Amino acid sequence: MNLSTISETKNNLSALLDRVRAGESITILDRDRPIARIVPVRDADDAHLTDLARRGLVRNGTGADLSSIVGVPGPAVQGADVLAALLAEREDGR
Repeated sequence: MNLSTISETKNNLSALLDRVRAGESITILDRDRPIARIVPVRDADDAHLTDLARRGLVRNGTGADLSSIVGVPGPAVQGADVLAALLAEREDGR
């Protein structure tokens, strides 16, 4: 684990950020007690998405080609009866 005190962090922030850009995570210490962590953005995003997926709030994409659904026109709604248009669309199997 890569550790840095608050004073080391203040004095060497640019160098620490270069290390983070290279993929390292830096734990910041206050009197030998961890108080914060600087991590690469991609790691933070992945961890957050993994947590959301674990909790069932999102599903990971499959990486499938979406060109088959891009450009599909929406329902042609005459007037304001959106529910009828939705039900008709479901019956058509679109």
